[in-house]
Amino acid sequence: MPTSARSDIDQLVQSVRRFNRFYTRQIGVLHQGLLGSPFSLTEVRVLYELAHRDQPTAFELCKDLGLDPGYVSRLLSNFEKRGLIQRLPSQADGRQSLLALTRKGLQKFAELDARSSAEVKAMLSNAALQGQRLRDAMRTIEELLGGAAPDPGKAPYLLRPHQPGDMGWVVHRHGLLYSQEYGYDERFEALVAEIVALFIQHFDAKRERCWIAEREGEIVGSVFLVKKSKTVAKLRLLLVEPKARGLGIGKRLVEECVRFARQTGYKKITLWTQSDLHAARGIYERAGFRLVHHKPHHSWGNDLVAETWELKL
Repeated sequence: MPTSARSDIDQLVQSVRRFNRFYTRQIGVLHQGLLGSPFSLTEVRVLYELAHRDQPTAFELCKDLGLDPGYVSRLLSNFEKRGLIQRLPSQADGRQSLLALTRKGLQKFAELDARSSAEVKAMLSNAALQGQRLRDAMRTIEELLGGAAPDPGKAPYLLRPHQPGDMGWVVHRHGLLYSQEYGYDERFEALVAEIVALFIQHFDAKRERCWIAEREGEIVGSVFLVKKSKTVAKLRLLLVEPKARGLGIGKRLVEECVRFARQTGYKKITLWTQSDLHAARGIYERAGFRLVHHKPHHSWGNDLVAETWELKL
């Protein structure tokens, strides 16, 4: 190799190493706990994967993250002792366990995720006017170092518990989308406002849940599971934003409702929907719900057919 070529490579190596030192210092990787938490960088990364994947196995985490199986096993055992994850039996392979975050795990990850976003926002405060230039530079680095361009159709999403401000989003997006897509008037929005108000006012954390779906820091979906009786739960207000449809978010939200209902000891889930909501009806049917009753009615400025669906657990 010519001396000049070696010199160019050596300079490039030094530049990359200098950038690595700069960036790891910027994001706090060298601190004992990442984001001011007791978690290491690897632990936070594993929490991230568990929050964004649909019940992966330990083997999949080891393979995709390039981690030692023994290390991952110890890490997961620690998470389990702290009540952050749960292991579910795999129907495909009895030797494997499916991993999922518990409610405590979801809350802990949501805190870390929010803290990470806040730190990055603070870091970018002086670069706000050059945001596009920064995005282009990061994309260029990823492409040049062989990173595959992300597939927009497979962008990760996060499910988290509700937090202040979410109920306003639920009411606003239901009112707007159902008006645009189905012609429902503002009385439907009033109904949604009633439902979420009752949920917050009478929230039973042991037997009820709201899941909020986020994608790239933006809310893209929601669902509620509320107590109807000691043995019956009610699924309500399933919504997925148009730009996030097709990613399996609706299916995952309903699956979380079913999983939680079974764990809580409910014997049945019921839901009330309309016959013109074809996408939602398809999700319910594939999840095992069955139509048990229907009734024509006139509501929200439309002639509709109300449907009651049930799933025995």
